[in-house]
Amino acid sequence: MDGEHGVDGDDADNADDGFAAFAVAAWPRLVRTAQLLTGDFHEAEDLVQTTLAKVYGRWRRVPRSEIDLYVRRALVNNNLSRIRRKRVALLLTPVLPESLRHTYAGHAEAVEQRTALQEALADLTARQRAVMVLRYWEDLTEQEIASVLNCSIGTVKTHARRGLAALRTHPRIAAAPVPYALAPSGARR
Repeated sequence: MDGEHGVDGDDADNADDGFAAFAVAAWPRLVRTAQLLTGDFHEAEDLVQTTLAKVYGRWRRVPRSEIDLYVRRALVNNNLSRIRRKRVALLLTPVLPESLRHTYAGHAEAVEQRTALQEALADLTARQRAVMVLRYWEDLTEQEIASVLNCSIGTVKTHARRGLAALRTHPRIAAAPVPYALAPSGARR
């Protein structure tokens, strides 16, 4: 027994009903998804932290079979709220400075391609961006995306079609296509 808190390890695990284990396991995946939604690693971490804090308050009421759907929906909704509240525009450098680009030849191109993708995603509407990330990064079906976004499959298809059209014609993507290697390693094709 822990003398300071009066709770041993097993009681602490039961007290959170597995939330801590879920949060630790899901953190890397949620941060990667959030980074694609926000375009910034630090904002992504903040978004995931805020989302998990809100989920924790409702954890015991969420059916275990719907945890992933619930957390994804919360993440997307919190991002949409963040965008609506956003007061400060972030200035992101679209390419690395010339001196750094030549220092790490292979790495620099990968960073530049990733930056081009994030810039192109940032130019989409929040809903189009959410559909693109959920479909092509999280590899969700149209039905699953409709459930996460709480909309019809037709709306998902419309956002996907418009988002893909915008990405295909984006000047950064058209100039230097982003390789498929940027997809997560476990993505289904």
